[in-house]
Amino acid sequence: MKAFFTKIHPVEDEILEEYLSHWSPHSTSKKTILTHPGKTETYIYYVKHGIQKSYYLNEDKEHIMFFAYSPSFSGVVESFLTQTPSKYYLETITDSEFMRLSYAKHQELIQKHRSLETLFRKITEQFLVGIIERHHQLMAFNAETRFTQFAKRSPHLFQLVPQKDIASYLRIDPTNFSKMMNSIKI
Repeated sequence: MKAFFTKIHPVEDEILEEYLSHWSPHSTSKKTILTHPGKTETYIYYVKHGIQKSYYLNEDKEHIMFFAYSPSFSGVVESFLTQTPSKYYLETITDSEFMRLSYAKHQELIQKHRSLETLFRKITEQFLVGIIERHHQLMAFNAETRFTQFAKRSPHLFQLVPQKDIASYLRIDPTNFSKMMNSIKI
């Protein structure tokens, strides 16, 4: 975790050590719902092992918004940051191991240390850029381009995540997705 944070923004060792000392291990089995719609996200998660998905239901159909896997953060970010009820589910796809930190402790420490506040501003900026890029891909690219870009960025997920989930994430009809899996080299 320390190396992950340091790549984003350097923080004085003693401050980063203090911050990291408040993160606690948390493990869950696959298909565990960590966050439900209507519940406020009280933790931010750092993924050590495993894959999670965030989704919403519309007419009982899952619409995947993102996948999280190591090394990255997981959780329903807007619910965590604003302490408002989530609109989405956060569920483990595989057995997962995390480090997690409560909102209250996170707030206490970033208010105490300016360098931690800067670190999380930069993390939030990276998250925002990622969302904008994803939105651009969904709006500007055809299904085949979205598929091939995903295959280049996250090829390991094809072996670990159900095809229906990847198809949903890419906004590709499952039948067309299956055809692409058979015709496009990954």
